[in-house]
Amino acid sequence: MKICVYGLWHLGSVTAACLAEAGFTTVGLDDDARVVENLRQAKPPLFEPGLAELTRTGIDGGYLSFTTDKAAAVANADLVWVTFDTPVDDDDNADVAFVRGKVESLFPRFKNGAAVLVSSQMPVGSVRALAESFAATAQGRQIGFACSPENLRLGKAIDVFRHPERIVIGTDDRADGGLARRQIEPVVSRFCPALMWVSIEAAEMVKHALNAFLATCVTFINEVATVCEQVGADAAEVEAALRAEPRVGQKSYIRPGAAFAGGTLARDVTFLTQLAEEHGLDLPLLNGIIRSNKIHRHWPLRRISEHFGTLAGRKITVLGLSYKPDTDATRRSVAIELCRDLIREGAIVIAFDPAVRELPSDLSGKVKLADSLKTALKESEALVIATEWPEFKTLTADTLAESMAVSPLILDQNRFLTPAIANDPRLRYVTIGKP
Repeated sequence: MKICVYGLWHLGSVTAACLAEAGFTTVGLDDDARVVENLRQAKPPLFEPGLAELTRTGIDGGYLSFTTDKAAAVANADLVWVTFDTPVDDDDNADVAFVRGKVESLFPRFKNGAAVLVSSQMPVGSVRALAESFAATAQGRQIGFACSPENLRLGKAIDVFRHPERIVIGTDDRADGGLARRQIEPVVSRFCPALMWVSIEAAEMVKHALNAFLATCVTFINEVATVCEQVGADAAEVEAALRAEPRVGQKSYIRPGAAFAGGTLARDVTFLTQLAEEHGLDLPLLNGIIRSNKIHRHWPLRRISEHFGTLAGRKITVLGLSYKPDTDATRRSVAIELCRDLIREGAIVIAFDPAVRELPSDLSGKVKLADSLKTALKESEALVIATEWPEFKTLTADTLAESMAVSPLILDQNRFLTPAIANDPRLRYVTIGKP
């Protein structure tokens, strides 16, 4: 079994490395020569714990290679796994044409009997459209098209790929005679015995529905938490009671905290609302998710402003800049947006992140990027825990009280710090959902 993984950002680089680890001869293909060259040196495009080492093991073992040569990568591939991170703009609109164009560029090179498995986020109907587009240029070749929704999480991607709870695969056995399933099953079954075979459209919809559901849960509990702040209820106690309810459950996304960030959840919510518009459907619940989340993104700025009034000249520390812990990705990061808001209000902003070494160009020279946690805290009047890096857990009430200004404001959106800090009289501790 020879596999080509096309698209080598986060999803693709993790997929390629894990396939090679499982013993599959894997070629990573990308059109960006710099990305390919870095991966040849075991330098992934994004930081993911263990990924560089896993990539090096695959290369050294002879199971993993990288190229920009489409013909060489695809000509002998039994399975072409499409793993582009679908580009999304600041309004959560995905560039679906980008991914379609990439796949269609491979059409002349597919070998007869191969399968194409799409894991890039695409709206319902996209994989079927690709299959129909290929059929018009097939020249006697038969290719099986399939969809398997991506389910990786930054910081935990390798473990999720190795040990998924279930894998959903959408195929059309009537159209390809079971070709796609025959090629895909020996590969994915190596990682998980719980395979759910559904139609292509159902598999695409699974991704939309799952992410929209998670986004709904996040926005719901954050709206409840903001009401709790006003009426004297503690949202943490409300959360505990909800989790004890069997119809809600312990794993539910109902922990009050920061707004969801990145493009993943919002992209699928937008897919669903756009599909609804195309079919003349009114979806008031889904239409409100993005708006609610955008409002909640400004919770830290609102609470800091309520406390200080004007922020001009106030020294404020932002701990964590990355989108999530265990990654250096900052695009769509709530922390970066907060820095911009604070600068606009005239605050003096100091930031520290264990993995981020460079600020976006518009913040360079405006936000001081500290070289240590200690330096970032020095004489600051307010602290925002923006990204929950494990090393921030080492902060104590004594450290904060001794390093920062007198009676500093501590904003801990997700209640990340210890209860001892929350109850220390030297600090003014504020969290989401607590009066």
